Amino acid sequence: MKTGTEFFIIKSSTICTLTVLNLNFQNKGRGFAPVGPKVKPSRGGAVSTDSPKNIQKAGEMMIFYDFEVFKYDWMVVFIDLTEKKETVIINDPDQLRRFYEKHKGTIWAGYNSRNYDQYILKGILCGFNPKDVNDWIILEDKPGYRFSSLFRNFPVINYDVIPNPPISLKTLEAFMGHSIKETSVPFDIDRPLTEAEIQETVKYCRHDVEETVEVWLRRKEDEFDAQMSLVKAFSLPISDIGRTKAQLSAKILGAVQRDHDDEFELQLPGTLRIEKYTEVLNWYKNPLNRDYSKALEIEVAGVPHVFAWGGLHGAIPQYFGEGYFINVDVASYYPSLMLVYKWISRNVADPSKYEEIYHTRLKLKAEKNPMQQPYKIVLNSTYGAMKDRHNAMYDPRQANNVCVGGQLLLLDLIERLEDHCDIIQSNTDGILIKLRHYDDYELIDDICWEWEERTGMRLEFDEFRRVYQKDVNNYLVVPDGPLVDEKGKPRWKCKGAYVKKLSDLDYDLPIVNRAIVNFFLYDIPPEKTIMECSDLRDFQKVVKVSSKYKYAIYSPTITLEKIKDDKGRSKTVKRFSGGEVQTDKTFRVFASKDHSKGGLFKVSGKIIKGREKNPEQFANTPDHCFIINDDVCGMPIPDELDKGYYIKMAWDRLNDFGIKQVGGGDLTNATVPGLCADKGQAMP
Repeated sequence: MKTGTEFFIIKSSTICTLTVLNLNFQNKGRGFAPVGPKVKPSRGGAVSTDSPKNIQKAGEMMIFYDFEVFKYDWMVVFIDLTEKKETVIINDPDQLRRFYEKHKGTIWAGYNSRNYDQYILKGILCGFNPKDVNDWIILEDKPGYRFSSLFRNFPVINYDVIPNPPISLKTLEAFMGHSIKETSVPFDIDRPLTEAEIQETVKYCRHDVEETVEVWLRRKEDEFDAQMSLVKAFSLPISDIGRTKAQLSAKILGAVQRDHDDEFELQLPGTLRIEKYTEVLNWYKNPLNRDYSKALEIEVAGVPHVFAWGGLHGAIPQYFGEGYFINVDVASYYPSLMLVYKWISRNVADPSKYEEIYHTRLKLKAEKNPMQQPYKIVLNSTYGAMKDRHNAMYDPRQANNVCVGGQLLLLDLIERLEDHCDIIQSNTDGILIKLRHYDDYELIDDICWEWEERTGMRLEFDEFRRVYQKDVNNYLVVPDGPLVDEKGKPRWKCKGAYVKKLSDLDYDLPIVNRAIVNFFLYDIPPEKTIMECSDLRDFQKVVKVSSKYKYAIYSPTITLEKIKDDKGRSKTVKRFSGGEVQTDKTFRVFASKDHSKGGLFKVSGKIIKGREKNPEQFANTPDHCFIINDDVCGMPIPDELDKGYYIKMAWDRLNDFGIKQVGGGDLTNATVPGLCADKGQAMP
């Protein structure tokens, strides 16, 4: 039996930083208007920033951990932020039990620990072979809690750092620029590990724990602090920190699971006035359309629209414009619909609790009190909970009422507006319009006011001067005046993979994204942005071998072979040979000038008509590439990096917006349909 070890951390910049951190709350919320106002509201999209409030020191409550399990061995690495100490336990259940008893009142944070690590821990404490628990979860794909009822004897305050929807830890490590090399020790090894293999696995495990801490750090304000704010604001037990926001909201509202059999029996709002686009109204009423896979495609106000059970979407494709634009957005749309039209889940015994939370949040927001954040979370997570079969608030009819009723009320507003302005885009909770004359502002405001008074909703106006729109899910709108506020926060709005605001945990082909945004905001040619960049990490493309594939292969030889198909017809097919089989599962790929190097492919191993299926090239990877899975933070750009590849990609994506490159790379040398030539003047 190998023994456990315990020692102080002597070198870890991440942990040293974390030990002095506080769990701070900082809300940056938009306006949240009350239902049924008495006076005509002023327009504006002001953003308030609440001051941070210290809740509890991170080191007083957080332990990060990760288990590795083999047939004959297991180990776990703990990082205790309180004591600034790392503990490694190897094959020693007694030491693990002592550690658990000492820290069972602490929050245990892991990556996918909700589904895996906590059950390995409980299995060992119960006296089970952890390999049996591992195989139950991994190989048999069964939930860990079903392995044994004895697990209840060892409660754990577990917090899972994994995002929702899930992203692998290695992918996030790659985004951050860190090493993503896999351990060389196979997890299916059929013998006890050697001492060297144990040390390598401990190193690998330690790396994953430290990376989990890094991810937690970067998501702390939006995720952990939000969870903790709910726990504290509503006096919940600390053990609830591991629940999702939707689960916590159901508990706060006292929801009790009940079945309903009226999923598609819609209750349309009595305030609705649809006179022109009755086809949409009738589509939702038609029993033949009671299918979530169905949708209605229709032109509304000269714009192609899609109405479906999940929301409304409409946009002029490849649109460019300059002038006076207003984003007409419904404030807190879904919560307001639930209150005004009584569409809260019927599983909530006392709906007045939701209304109380609504108005409490308004009061706190008006006071610029950061404690408004947990109330906002409850309000905004309720709709999703009503669609979740496993949530106590599950009530699909009410959810459909909210979604469909909201769409139809927006359609109602579009009917009133379309004769007086141009509809550029519609989405689930707002409309982007363009004024034909600036003097029309008051008219538009009056139309919106009448709609507000009739429906009980409230609208917020944000003004913009330029719009670049590929489609409803990909656009960038530029405000009038400064592009950033006094605190440096961007004032432009964007959506879509090509133009979205990136972060350390979402950093894939960032140089191409930046080149497009710089082009739209500052008229900077993509060539300039890309050629002047000196950070290798900005050029990374991150890909991962999914469970559908066996492994990746790098730079195989590809030849063309003429064959005859089953009907005797000649055709040319690709044949793959050679190449380097990769042991890693995640890769950081860069374009190479060296055309002797090939691409990166994933191999399924499937046999089709007696031959192994051809490898498939990873999407958005170059035909000629090099791979760096070591840490690339601060790494200089090698001469072989093919910046021309990224320039072409930037222009290809601009072409998707309808922008054609002509000669050079700025707006002067690009064809931009629909854009007013004189940017200093409003379009008539």
